[in-house]
Amino acid sequence: MDKMVYTAASGASRVFTAQQITTNNLANINTHGFRADMERAQSYAVQGAAYDTRALVQPQTSGTRFDPAALQQTDRSLDLAIRGDGFFAVQTPDGEQVYTRAGNVERDPEGDLSINDMPLLGNDDAPINVPLFSSIEFGDNGTISIVPEGEEIAIDIGQVKLVNPDVAELQKLETGLFGSQEPFAPAEDGEVMMVSGFLEQSNVVAVEEMVASMQLSRNFEMQLKMMQTAEKIAEAGNRLLRA
Repeated sequence: MDKMVYTAASGASRVFTAQQITTNNLANINTHGFRADMERAQSYAVQGAAYDTRALVQPQTSGTRFDPAALQQTDRSLDLAIRGDGFFAVQTPDGEQVYTRAGNVERDPEGDLSINDMPLLGNDDAPINVPLFSSIEFGDNGTISIVPEGEEIAIDIGQVKLVNPDVAELQKLETGLFGSQEPFAPAEDGEVMMVSGFLEQSNVVAVEEMVASMQLSRNFEMQLKMMQTAEKIAEAGNRLLRA
């Protein structure tokens, strides 16, 4: 009976982990630039001469879907979105450079640009500062042009850093941002294109996640029934021994 219980418990543990991933995806369905997580599990054979036919399942570190999502038009000049592959570079409070697909840029009273309270970096790896302006435009390669307040002629003041690192070298952080596993920050990639006046939506597919959630619930119930059945069989065996 212990074998049956252990097998069912192993399956239930994997389902519980998958449910957490699905729940997190659904919770971030309206988070701009969010990248959906994917459950990963691996079967492994139980070691020992008496267990040749036994295999259990072990959850692995979740994977991430990097396929681009739909762009939502906002007509706000500070809303930015990546076209195709690539990321914006931002700076964490401890000075680390990390990457995001979210482009909801804000400008503070000092002129510093940020995404979700983290400084937006330029192609010189420094935070971008924009003086007072009457209008601002972003080129598809990240160049920033403004018409300074009280002036009539546009000037270039910098360029947004756009990168396209190997996604296999990226690690998803708890904040939904991505950190590079390489010792050096990736260089700017001139082939990454962006657009102003749009925000990228989450790439979570609601229908797929809801269907997966229902399937996981049924699977979890099945594992629990297996454990209950094992308990009943054990109780029946004990009664026979006492008879």
